[in-house]
Amino acid sequence: MTGVSQNDRRYWETIKWSFGEDGGADNAAGGGEKKTEEGEAAGNETGGEKDFIRWVDFTPTKEALQTAYEWDKETWAEQIHIDWISLLAYGAVKGGGKFDKKVISQMNDFANAIRAGEKTMEEAEELKTFAYYKEIYTAVLGGMVGSYRIEVPGTDGNVTWQECYGLKAFSPIAKGFYYNDYDDFGAGRSYGYKRRHLGHDMLGQIGTPIIAVESGYVEAIGWNQYGGWRIGIRSLDKKRYYYYAHLRQDVPYAAGLTEGDLVTAGDVIGYMGHTGYSVSENVNNIDAIHLHLGIEIMFDESQKDSDNEIWIDCYELTKFLYRNQGAVEKVEGTKEWKRVYDMEDPALNSFLETPQESR
Repeated sequence: MTGVSQNDRRYWETIKWSFGEDGGADNAAGGGEKKTEEGEAAGNETGGEKDFIRWVDFTPTKEALQTAYEWDKETWAEQIHIDWISLLAYGAVKGGGKFDKKVISQMNDFANAIRAGEKTMEEAEELKTFAYYKEIYTAVLGGMVGSYRIEVPGTDGNVTWQECYGLKAFSPIAKGFYYNDYDDFGAGRSYGYKRRHLGHDMLGQIGTPIIAVESGYVEAIGWNQYGGWRIGIRSLDKKRYYYYAHLRQDVPYAAGLTEGDLVTAGDVIGYMGHTGYSVSENVNNIDAIHLHLGIEIMFDESQKDSDNEIWIDCYELTKFLYRNQGAVEKVEGTKEWKRVYDMEDPALNSFLETPQESR
């Protein structure tokens, strides 16, 4: 658990490329290609390269995410189900990627019209940039809403399993643990070299349980001089890479967690600390106790170890996920915590049923 993985190298070393020494976002489309007005790389026709999205801004606000999600959940069992990702894409088209009160009102009006049979989502799909925004939001949010089974406590104190539909992604901070944050994406960092902060810091107390946002598999775990003790978890569809850094000194991870392990959304995976900024392991050189959460999205596997990485501003997303904090309880006689209510994610079952060579 001592090596520096490719994921850490690409996170820290390509930040200079993405923003340039002067702090400008140069070459965002990759390889010097000219971007189209929708943000896609226009290299396929001349250079023979793959055609996939090279750079995006993830801009939905907490309010927009909440509005779209409520429509999705409310209409799930109805004849016409309004998918939250499609509704967000519609809003992005109307607002040019910005989600103010007017756009959210337009989203509500459109959803009401669909429900009344006056409009259809197919009409939105014909809008010029709808497909582009839907692909972006699917890459970011694709594993967060759906069906699942979870333990639910009854009024008699007994716990039963219930079939549910809704938000199955979790806040990265466990329920009952205070944290403070602000939108620090893009702020300057100077350790090692001048770069921009491509993540979100959530400040709290030593030992605060850190929760897996989404189900996936551990792709990286161990020490990195920038992130300290860190965990990298890849989503099951390989579209998202969650980077949890600066974990606790001495006992950074949930007991037994190793590279390749599958985790379920809501599992305790580690503990907040302030390790990092040191070539020596297990050193607290970060001033503030916090979790660094980074979310990378990928539209093509070639972006995994390349100059085409896309790290999103996840501040508004973490505000939205606060509504689903995982309950935890102390493991007696240890420094460990564990989840209180187990969950079964059908996406994990499907992943396990898929042949290894097809994953």
